[in-house]
Amino acid sequence: MVTVTILRVGIGVVTYHPRMSIRVLSPLLVNQIAAGEVIERPASVVKELIENAIDAGATRIDVVLERGGKELVRVTDDGGGIPADELELAVAPHATSKIDRAEDLDTIATMGFRGEALASIASVSRLALRSRQAETDRATIIEVEGETVSGPRPEPGPKGTTVTIRNLFFNTPARRKFLKTDQTESGRSTETVRTLALGHPSIGFTLTHDGRRRLELPPGQEPRARVLAVLGRELEGELIEVRSAPGGEVGIWGLAGTPDIARGTNRHQRVFLNGRAINDRTIAHAIKESYRGLIEPSRFPTVVLFMEMDPASVDVNVHPAKAEVRFRNQVAVHKSVIAAIRDALREADLTPTLDVSAPPRFDVPRATSHGRPTDAASAPAGFAYREMKSALAAEATEVLGREIAVADTPESLVDRVRPVTQALQVHASYIVTQDREGLVIIDQHALHERVMFEKLKQRVERGALESQRLLMPAVVEVDVREAEALESLGTLLERLGIETQRLGPAAIGIHAFTALLFERGVDPVVFVRDLLVKAAGEGLDANPEAALHEVLDMMACKAAVKAGDRLEPREIEELLAYRDTVERSSNCPHGRPTTLRLSLRELERQFGRR
Repeated sequence: MVTVTILRVGIGVVTYHPRMSIRVLSPLLVNQIAAGEVIERPASVVKELIENAIDAGATRIDVVLERGGKELVRVTDDGGGIPADELELAVAPHATSKIDRAEDLDTIATMGFRGEALASIASVSRLALRSRQAETDRATIIEVEGETVSGPRPEPGPKGTTVTIRNLFFNTPARRKFLKTDQTESGRSTETVRTLALGHPSIGFTLTHDGRRRLELPPGQEPRARVLAVLGRELEGELIEVRSAPGGEVGIWGLAGTPDIARGTNRHQRVFLNGRAINDRTIAHAIKESYRGLIEPSRFPTVVLFMEMDPASVDVNVHPAKAEVRFRNQVAVHKSVIAAIRDALREADLTPTLDVSAPPRFDVPRATSHGRPTDAASAPAGFAYREMKSALAAEATEVLGREIAVADTPESLVDRVRPVTQALQVHASYIVTQDREGLVIIDQHALHERVMFEKLKQRVERGALESQRLLMPAVVEVDVREAEALESLGTLLERLGIETQRLGPAAIGIHAFTALLFERGVDPVVFVRDLLVKAAGEGLDANPEAALHEVLDMMACKAAVKAGDRLEPREIEELLAYRDTVERSSNCPHGRPTTLRLSLRELERQFGRR
């Protein structure tokens, strides 16, 4: 074959090969090409072998790795085993016991089905497959290296199957050099085992790396116990049970984390469909929408969902790694996930509890005979008692119309204020009240922002918001990009009750504005300018309803009472009443908490009563 090399300016050396004759590739090369799609790294081997073990009915699966899986991956199960006369077929390409006809692809209920995994793995490693069925008295083993197959031959062994993979990519060195460090590869395999273990809590799993046990999960666990064992028992009190309504197309059970444990990545977001771990944009979007207004947009909720549906309703044959699926009724799945999670969150108490992490310190002589602090001078670390007391005294002075000394005891102060209102405004920004569980501190702006958002959302769902016409157009100065952005906002502005018109290349006139915003004293020019800046800059969501919610967020923020606004007792009581009736009152539309609770237990601990 002649090779022609030329030099192109700006590109470098480019080598062209004359056209080669068409030929049939060798079976080994075909399998190695297939391995390029299925087997990326040791974690891919671990995934494929565990899925085979699950399909074989295993109740225990043991995984052993050496050097991150580069030198050894061994997966042992106690499943049904492979008949001795089928071992050679098991390592042949496109040989499987899971489908027989094309129609079977429409109702796949097993983890594997393509018959590619073992053949692909064998083409890039040294493979040994030993298996024994329960009705036989000994196991049978077969070994594969490249195109050489040894066996099958009898060998002692327990019921089930053991697959041993050595020297992964030994005959494809270009692939091997792209593997990461032993620690990185081990971490990815561990994550693979943890994910598969989450989806199959009835199966026991162990993982050993370089002789050290990294994971051990017993068989027969309840789903909730398995989730906590894998994600961390510290989440015990932060997970809410999710359950779909009976009789639906999709059965859903799972655990949804409180907004407090939302993360910066979606690493703690797991979805299983008929036991298979999947990555699906439809479901990811539904989860995100379920938490809209409860967490900041840049964060991800902790959610584990187990979904069950008719295999005929989903196509799993769309991705080599079987991680992506295609739903026959995507809309129904989206609605089912949103409904299940939203219902669970709606029924839960999402008020975060303050964790005063610093231990109480009683090192000031002035104390009772029990050694507990009696005033601000001996207040425990972590609880700003002196500042709280001063603030309460100042607020009570205004409410009662006379001065109250800071030296008054908290009990007498509360007794004097209680007849006026059941809550106090502190620093003209926070409302302090109580419930059965302890002291409740409310951010007045955040709570009122949620109230305004829900009011606006309910109104716009009935039709366009009420509009107030201006006697004279209010003029907004804009640049070219902002003027262009206005054209894309036409339908949205109509729904908001805002009427605008171009007055020239650098100006927009506002002829009508949202009545509710007028009532709250929002400046039309400031609001429309901010909206145009956002639309021209970071942009609004492409989904019309999501974009509407973004703008309602802005409107609610501008219409809500601000930090520093002093409220009348009647206004405080109205705001507290809304907290009990408005949906998702625990968080503002941006996801920040509206309320914090300092529990009685924590108060008692800080004051030395526990």
